[in-house]
Parts: sequence; structure tokens; C-alpha cells
Amino acid sequence: MDTQNQHAPSLFDRAETAAAYIRQRTHECPKIAIVLGSGLGGFADRVENPVTLRYSELPHFPQATVEGHGGELVSGTVEGVPVLILRGRVHAYEGYSQEEVTFATRVLGRLGIASLVVTNAAGGINLSYQQGQLVLLSDHINFTGLNAARGTNESRFGPRFFDMSEAYSKRLRSLAHDAAQQQRLELAEGVYLCVPGPSFETPAEIRAFRTLGADLVGMSTVPEVIVARHMGIEVLGISCVTNMAAGIQAEPLSHSEVMETGRRVQEKLTGLLAALLPRIAESNVE
Repeated sequence: MDTQNQHAPSLFDRAETAAAYIRQRTHECPKIAIVLGSGLGGFADRVENPVTLRYSELPHFPQATVEGHGGELVSGTVEGVPVLILRGRVHAYEGYSQEEVTFATRVLGRLGIASLVVTNAAGGINLSYQQGQLVLLSDHINFTGLNAARGTNESRFGPRFFDMSEAYSKRLRSLAHDAAQQQRLELAEGVYLCVPGPSFETPAEIRAFRTLGADLVGMSTVPEVIVARHMGIEVLGISCVTNMAAGIQAEPLSHSEVMETGRRVQEKLTGLLAALLPRIAESNVE
């Protein structure tokens, strides 16, 4: 028997330790958190009175290694609303387990987050989409072959079996449409399909995914959403169509294109999130 693993702290205890560390070093107790995906980290610059903690200083946090994922937790306010922002995430293709990929989400749950906004860079499968467009997630397809809630269930996180019929909150989507209207921004809704990566998809795979009902494809978000729903956190998903998927655009796909498109839509995403946060905060007040 591995005595070292036998005495290692449980996932729940590790999440509690990280949450306690964050509480000690931040000024606010926010109910809203935002995860900023590839090339979309600029919104964190909008935070007032920020307290910034590197993932490297947070207990048990895995380290982001991909360009465009800053690896910082930022606490402060936006438009007067307390918020926690994760500037970047880790992915399974970096070599991390599902438990590690979703550890930050577990910590958010222990911090009392009620509403989670997840953003990502995605390939457009739906032929009506355009590069640089923002799309609300209405649902997802988990094509990774893994489930982030697999393993021994910790009832202090959530139940063994849990509902995913509304993985992405209709209520939050309605608020996002209201905020977009204020910004004179039209938001489509679509289904996101998650693949393991790191290779981009083949044209044949994209055709198959379209047949399955997918509008977008990416390599993140779904594990976090599964874990968030396990803990009863309401989720809103926003994809930035950073490129059209394989077989649709003539040019080879590249991460540099993802990053460049993400930078170009920063202002659009920042305006939407700034208009959305007060609406979520007001709706969360009972």
C-alpha cells in the first residue's frame, strides 16, 4: 500500500485549503466568478481595486502552460459588483487529470460562488458564424470520453448523480441577451462540442460533429461546467469564434490565429461582461 497517498489530503481538503488562502488575501466575498479563455484575459484589466494572486502561489493549484492563459486569480469589483476572475485555465492536453483541470472550479464552489461565467476560444462549425463572433452556449456535447465527476463521490461537493438538462442557465442567457442589446450586440446561441486536443480537428471530424448537432468545437469548458453543476453553481457559457473549423476555411489552423482573434474581440467581450455583471448581481439578490 502507498502510505504516502494514504495520508495525502483529499480533494475536498485541498479545495478548502486553497479557498481559505484566497479568503485571507482578498477583500471581497463575491458570488460571481468568470473564467477567461485563450486570448480573452484582457477583461481582468477592468477590475477596480484588484488583488492579483498567481496560480503558483495558491495551494494545490495546477499551473497554466499555454500561451494566452495568464495563470492569475484577480479579485475586485467591476461596475461596483464584487467578482473573482480566473485569468486562464489548464487543460487535459497539458497532461493534467480531470481532477486537476477542474480543481479551480471546486475552489470557486467552496468560496461560495453562485454564478459562473465561462469563456473560451472555439472553432466555428455552424456555417452562419463569422470569425470574431460571440456565441452563448445553449448546451454541450462531451466528446472527451471522460467525466470530471468520475470517481468516489464527495457529498460535500454534491450528489452522486446530478441533472445536466440545463447545463447552461436559461435565466443567465436571458440576462446576457439583455446586456447584449444594451451594447447593440447580437448574440447567437449554439452547442459546444469538447474534444481532448491538442491537435485541431480534421475536416471529416468537423463534418461528423455538425451531424451530431454541434455549432462550435473546443478543448476546454465542459469539464468545468460538469463540476460546477455538480456543486449547484449556475453557469453561463460564452464562446468567441476565433476561427472557422477545419474544412471550412482554406488556411491551416493555428494557435496564433486563435490568439489574434481573441485580442480583436476583447473590447466587445469586455463591454458585454461589464453590462452583464450588474444584472446577474441584482438577480441573485433574494
